[in-house]
Amino acid sequence: MRTYHCFWLLLWAGQPHQSFLTPLSERTSGFPEKEKVLVLSGNSRQDLHRSKRSWMWNQFFLLEEYTGTDYQYVGKLHSDQDKGDGSLKYILSGDGAGDLFIINENTGDIQATKRLDREEKPVYILRAQAINRRTGRPVEPESEFIIKIHDINDNEPMFTKDVYNASIPEMSDVGTFVVQVTATDADDPTYGNSAKVVYSILQGQPYFSVESETGIIKTALLNMDRENREQYQVVIQAKDMGGQMGGLSGTTTVNITLTDVNDNPPRFPQSTYQFRAPESTPLDSPIGRIKANDADVDENAEIEYSITEGDGYDMFGITTDKDTQEGIITVKKALDFESKNLYILKVEATNTHVDPRFLYLGPFKDSATVRIQVEDVDEPPMFSRPAYIMEVKEDVPLNSVIGTVTAQDPDAAKNPVKYSVDRHTDMDRIFNINSGNGSIFTSKPLDRETLLWHNITVIAAEINNPKQSSRVPVFIKVLDVNDNAPEFAMFYETFVCENAKAEQLIQTLSAVDKDDSYNGHQFSFSLAPEAASSSNFTLQDNRDNTAGIFTRKTRYNRHETSTYFLPVVISDNDYPIQSSTETVTIRVCACDHRGKMLSCNAEALIHPTGLSTGALIAILLCIVILLVTVVLFAALRRQRKKEPLIISKEDIRDNIVSYNDEGGGEEDTQAFDIGTLRNPEAIDDNKLRRDIVPETLFMPRRTATARDNTDVRDFINQRLKENDTDPTAPPYDSLATYAYEGNGSVAESLSSLESVTTDGDQDYDYLSDWGPRFKKLADMYGSMDSDKDS
Repeated sequence: MRTYHCFWLLLWAGQPHQSFLTPLSERTSGFPEKEKVLVLSGNSRQDLHRSKRSWMWNQFFLLEEYTGTDYQYVGKLHSDQDKGDGSLKYILSGDGAGDLFIINENTGDIQATKRLDREEKPVYILRAQAINRRTGRPVEPESEFIIKIHDINDNEPMFTKDVYNASIPEMSDVGTFVVQVTATDADDPTYGNSAKVVYSILQGQPYFSVESETGIIKTALLNMDRENREQYQVVIQAKDMGGQMGGLSGTTTVNITLTDVNDNPPRFPQSTYQFRAPESTPLDSPIGRIKANDADVDENAEIEYSITEGDGYDMFGITTDKDTQEGIITVKKALDFESKNLYILKVEATNTHVDPRFLYLGPFKDSATVRIQVEDVDEPPMFSRPAYIMEVKEDVPLNSVIGTVTAQDPDAAKNPVKYSVDRHTDMDRIFNINSGNGSIFTSKPLDRETLLWHNITVIAAEINNPKQSSRVPVFIKVLDVNDNAPEFAMFYETFVCENAKAEQLIQTLSAVDKDDSYNGHQFSFSLAPEAASSSNFTLQDNRDNTAGIFTRKTRYNRHETSTYFLPVVISDNDYPIQSSTETVTIRVCACDHRGKMLSCNAEALIHPTGLSTGALIAILLCIVILLVTVVLFAALRRQRKKEPLIISKEDIRDNIVSYNDEGGGEEDTQAFDIGTLRNPEAIDDNKLRRDIVPETLFMPRRTATARDNTDVRDFINQRLKENDTDPTAPPYDSLATYAYEGNGSVAESLSSLESVTTDGDQDYDYLSDWGPRFKKLADMYGSMDSDKDS
């Protein structure tokens, strides 16, 4: 119900300012009985009197949202200068004057023309004045007053959000804070209870509650379990007027999610698991998966698996699949059906993140039994060793057994095995193997000095199933026997001076032996028996595997004997003793007094006489410079003699010879010498063209010599025919012009060759029929004929 207030507004006149007073009234029903008057007075301070505190100066009060048909009456302006004769005029200015608020200029009555909304503008400030209607001058000073809009409850509470989202951990205690909601009311909070909001819960009980004054939502039920229910929707109402009947209200929705805590231990869905694994399963291969269920999510559901006990504790391992939280059982050691075919394990699943608050619910782990049955498979034969090393002497007879390999079928059937040598490892077939018992024997002679180690591969395969096979490497070392005689370490060729003295050392000898000696080689040197007594040289064994050759006499004559061949016997000390005879070549040379060789009969010896290396290099350098000079000189002379084929710089034709002269006929020999055409013998038939390279060289054909009186035309036709039929004639790309037209032209020859015989008889009338290009000739020769006729 709308209520109105009645105010008496009295003017308190004071100099130089004026103030206005309005009383505060109580809210009543209906319109005020007394008229609200704002008195404009010009009295002095004697009229000033003290007012009560319950009065407010210079204010009008007006209710918002007026719904009447007439204008809403605000109040009345009155001046004590108004005699009622209509001489005064009231004027209103300020907020909304003339539009929202109008004044009767005669009576001073103020009215509001529109409905007012306090939420849009709660206060209007206006100014009032009384003026003389005739002179237009103010009779009172301008006074300012205020119109305040009284609030009514016309706005419902509005929440700051249409939907709130909140979350709390599951199993929270009663009274745990969830979220705070806030609603605002646009009505005046200082006047009445229009803006006093009270919160209540419409939906969400008994799980949650809300504080009526603060809007704080809290849990109201103990041990809410996310695994039972995760999402809750709560509806909160905000009502003004302190929640009394008739107040306006608004609602909002709060979506509350329970977050997970680790309050559930992992549990295996079954107590026993069974798996089968072939005994050939590779290491680290998975053979099965188990999974413990956990009602929690994310990190609270992470599980770690382990094998706690069992007879296969060291044979198997278990890891956790991070994506599926499954336990993957893998093989850690090779399985053998024949050794053990059943393993029993105890597997435990444990939460990795345990919440101590819920330990009272029990241990957060569970265990299960895993039975693994090993299945038998057909396995290849297994050798007794991973590799075999054998030794054999290099002089062993053929077909001698050097060792044996052994393999057997590990399966219960114990199938028989046959052996063979992988020939890719023994290309020369030096070894063979007994297919039944695996004994390896030689099939070709061995030589330690050629190859010390032989690495072969032996294959063992089941007779019933050859596909089941295995391989083993066999390393055979060839042991040394003393089967090689010692020999010189190098080829010895030395010299002795003609003026040498007796007992003079001329060469030191050393030897090598291909055989291997465990205690080191010990060689002995001696002259061959046939040279021991008659030789001109002696040999001394130094007992350190070297020997020296000494002269036996003084002076040697190279003219008598230029070369001596000294046989030396070298022996070792191994069993059996091996010896060889080596020859030392000794040449007699001429030497100076210091023993430096000057010359020898043997050209193979290198002696220090002759030019030095620097002198040889200097001579070679001079020869090279001389050759370069000659080549450059020849190139320059050739360039000077060369004449250009194209005389004119603008002529871009290739290989075209231009004579630039028609000549004077056959008798004119200065312009072109035709003698060459008449005497073909002057041409060197052996000269070939230098501008091309023929693919096949043929012998040039000898052309018969033409007679001196041969006509040039016949000569040219003869040579043309010969070149057309000659396979050696290349396609010339140069043009030779002979200044001869032939008989094919309709105009015949225009040259001076036949002008003497044909000038008088020639008719040139046909030139006029050849077109404008021959018009000049037609005029010249035609006119001459006409003169002759005249």
